[in-house]
Amino acid sequence: MDYIHRTVEEKVIDYLRPNKAVIILGARRVGKTKLLKRIIDRVDEPYVFLNGDDQETHFLLALQSKTNYERLLGNKRFLIIDEAQEIPSIGSKLKLMVDTIDNLKIIATGSSALDLNENVREPLVGRKMTFHLYPFSQKELSGEEDYIKTSQQLSNRLVFGTYPELEFLKTNNEKIQYLKEQVNSYLLKDVLAYEGIQKREKIVSLLRIIAYRIGSEISVESIGNELGISKNTVDKYLDLLSKVFIIHRVGGFSRNLDNEITKKAKWYFYDNGIRNAVISNFNALELREDQGQLWENYLIYERLKKQEYEMDYTLNYFWRTHNRQEIDWIEEKDGKLNAYEFKWALQGKGKVPSAWSKGYSEATFNLIDRINYMDFII
Repeated sequence: MDYIHRTVEEKVIDYLRPNKAVIILGARRVGKTKLLKRIIDRVDEPYVFLNGDDQETHFLLALQSKTNYERLLGNKRFLIIDEAQEIPSIGSKLKLMVDTIDNLKIIATGSSALDLNENVREPLVGRKMTFHLYPFSQKELSGEEDYIKTSQQLSNRLVFGTYPELEFLKTNNEKIQYLKEQVNSYLLKDVLAYEGIQKREKIVSLLRIIAYRIGSEISVESIGNELGISKNTVDKYLDLLSKVFIIHRVGGFSRNLDNEITKKAKWYFYDNGIRNAVISNFNALELREDQGQLWENYLIYERLKKQEYEMDYTLNYFWRTHNRQEIDWIEEKDGKLNAYEFKWALQGKGKVPSAWSKGYSEATFNLIDRINYMDFII
């Protein structure tokens, strides 16, 4: 098994059309380059491949003119740019190519939304389609394994996550070193490069706070006091960390009933392995006190992948009242509400909080545990 089929592969090919750009965003090492190679093989057209990490690419694209870009392309009309966020003014350059070179198809990838998304949003309005690529989803893995293997691998994935290269590493020590390198050499590098941010220790401390408080509301003011930085700086760092696909924000749900909490948010990691690397804890699942947090984080990021890959535009929240009635996950779509409570322990049944059932009697309520979780995430 040297390649696991990625869900977005078919969608990217479907949207690859003349005088349009397809943008693929995702953290470093989630498999964007390998996906590009698969797409190149399937499209089977002459192409030009550029790497935004290569300064030669910057030189080739520096002169922003139709003549220069036609010279670069020759008779080829399929352009691929990997790590495009590294190229200055990439949005306006892509726009010029799309607008002036007939029949040109473009795929551009970026390891963060920091620059690429902001630079291409306005120039390419109506001319692009954006897809996100994440570490392997369970649906993708299920294409290569049966339910028995999935069940056997669950504990391992709650600890080490699902970054693609981990599937081919044999020992836990190899996986631990890989994840530590991923955090220190790739993910944090993208954040620290933005606007010359120098306070690495503050970023790492903030991530550790988030990691230890999975499933709990976060007070930005309180974190600022802990770290000795302003509320605005905390907000800025959280925004940057979300744009490089490390963490994801979930807000509180309310329709203005008394007692509901809405001002605070919860933050989740896009991958359990990254979360555990941040706190340097790779103990086996049965030895851990944070099993419930790992389970909740896992279910949420798998659900987010499912929604993204299925283009399911659902609004997601948590729900809690000031007297501590709470529900882990609320989905709102087409005016309908679905509530989900996550349980790692198999004993007992989930009970609908009285304030929820009274205020939202039309909503469904579901308990997600180790028996039925596959229905929730794939």
